[in-house]
Amino acid sequence: MDLVNATQVTIFVFSGLTDDEMLQPILFVFFLLVYTTAIIGNLGIIALVYKTSRLHSPMYYFLGFLSLIDIFYSSTITPKLIFDLFLEKKVISFNGCALQFFFYAALGGSENFLLSTMSYDRYVAICHPLRYVSMMTKKKCFYLVSVAFSMGFLQSSAQTSCAFSLRFCRSNLIDHFYCDIPPLLKLSCSDTFYCKMVTVCIVGVGTVIPFLTIIFSYVFILSSIFHMTSAEGRKKAFSTCSSHLMCASVFYITVFFNYLRPPSSVFTSQDKVASVFYAVVTPMLNPLVYTLRNQEIKKSIEQAMCYPTY
Repeated sequence: MDLVNATQVTIFVFSGLTDDEMLQPILFVFFLLVYTTAIIGNLGIIALVYKTSRLHSPMYYFLGFLSLIDIFYSSTITPKLIFDLFLEKKVISFNGCALQFFFYAALGGSENFLLSTMSYDRYVAICHPLRYVSMMTKKKCFYLVSVAFSMGFLQSSAQTSCAFSLRFCRSNLIDHFYCDIPPLLKLSCSDTFYCKMVTVCIVGVGTVIPFLTIIFSYVFILSSIFHMTSAEGRKKAFSTCSSHLMCASVFYITVFFNYLRPPSSVFTSQDKVASVFYAVVTPMLNPLVYTLRNQEIKKSIEQAMCYPTY
C-alpha cells in the first residue's frame, strides 16, 4: 500500500477487480465484448430513431437521448478498466479521478431523471391518448430532456466539489476499479461527515423521487391498460411499456444495492461484481431490451435490414 503522510495525494492507485492472472484474459474478452456491444447497440438505436420516420415521436426521442447517455456513461469507466487489467499498478491522477467521477455521476444522474421522464411520457400516451400530441410537444420534450441533464450535472457538481475538496494524506490505494465516493471517503484525512450527508441526500432524494414518479406513473398506466377493451390495444401498450420498465428496474435495483444500504468497512468481491453490473453491463442492456421487447423497434430493424438505403 502506498502511503503519503504529510502531503496531498496527487495520484490514486486502484486495487482492481482481480489479481488472478488466469482470469485477466477472460475478463479482458468479456469487458471488450460488453463495451463494443454497448457502443454499437446504442449508436444503432440513435441511427434508427434518426432515420426512421415512424420513430419520430417523443418516446423514441427520449430513447435516443438514453442511448447517447449510455455511450458516454460506459466510456467513462470501461476503457480504463480494460486497459488496467494487464497493468500491475493501476494509477489515475487526482484530477483524472475527479473528472472520471464527475462524468460518471453526472451521466448516471441524467439517466435517472430521463427514465422518470420516459415513464411520464408513457403515462400521457396511455392515460390521455387524445391529448398526447398537445401535451408532449417538441418544445416540452426538449425542456424535459434539458431538465434531466441539468439535474444530473448539478448533482454531480455538488458531489465532486465536496469529495475532492477534502485532503487525502493517508493512503492513495482505492479499493475499487474506478473512482467512486464510498472508497474515496475512506482515504480522506479530513472530516467526511458533511460529504457523506451530501451523498446520502443527493443519491437518496435524487433517486427516490424519480423512482416514485415511475411507480405512480405505472400504477395509472396499468389501471388504464386493464380497462382497455381491445386485446390488440393492451398488447401494444404492454409492448411499449415493458421495455422501459425492464430498463428502469435494472437501473434502480443496482443503484439501491450500491448506494442505499448500510455502509460496510470492507469492500467485498460481491460489491465489485454489483459495481461491474451497474457501471459496465447496464449500458449494454438498454438497447438489447428495446430491440427484443419493443415491437416498433423490431419492425424498424427488420425493414432496415430488408431495405437498406444506399
